[in-house]
Amino acid sequence: MGRKVNPIGFRLGVTKDWQSRWFAEKEYTNLLHEDIKLRKIIFGRLKAAALSKIEIQRSSTNLEITLHTAKPGIVIGKSGQAVDQLKKEIEDMTGKKVKLNIEEIRQPELDAYLVAESIAEQIEKRVNYKRAMKQSVTRAMRLGAKGIKIKCSGRLAGAEMARNAMEKDGRIPLQTIRADIDYGLVHAFTTYGRIGVKVWIYKGDVLPGQMKKVNLMPVQASAEE
Repeated sequence: MGRKVNPIGFRLGVTKDWQSRWFAEKEYTNLLHEDIKLRKIIFGRLKAAALSKIEIQRSSTNLEITLHTAKPGIVIGKSGQAVDQLKKEIEDMTGKKVKLNIEEIRQPELDAYLVAESIAEQIEKRVNYKRAMKQSVTRAMRLGAKGIKIKCSGRLAGAEMARNAMEKDGRIPLQTIRADIDYGLVHAFTTYGRIGVKVWIYKGDVLPGQMKKVNLMPVQASAEE
């Protein structure tokens, strides 16, 4: 079971939180597609900024977006020009007042998505996949991770047949819900096909009371109002 379920989805509402936080009844479909479009635009615009995740919180008139990045300087830009331009573009697209928050990831070696992205970039540059995986595992364990597992799948090193390669160190208790496991999946696009890079990082247990409770704000006013 532990291998078939997304480790973040498995823990939602217990030790993990949703990346989109809002409630809507009639407008749900439109808002969902707007969230997907927003993420696509932001990730596309900020490819070099080492973005890990984008959190979106909505109210009836406002839109709050939090960008988790390892390179906040690139997101902000010179004198804050880049972030102002991005904010204006999102406001024009959504027609709502936008608040942009930028949170710095101080240890990108312990962020599963950024580790997977780094390995994928190295594979695209023809670096040996085994070397890239081993280096990432060593760095994460040195910085305090309790366990890490990396899996690469596809035509590794241009082989005729697709196969899997795995590198692991420490513990990865996938079936323990209180375990704080970060998960990331990134695709490397090479001349001989697509290679999937999956990363699991175990950072310790989340004890009862440590998880923040989130209040969902309704997006539109109810009929009675």
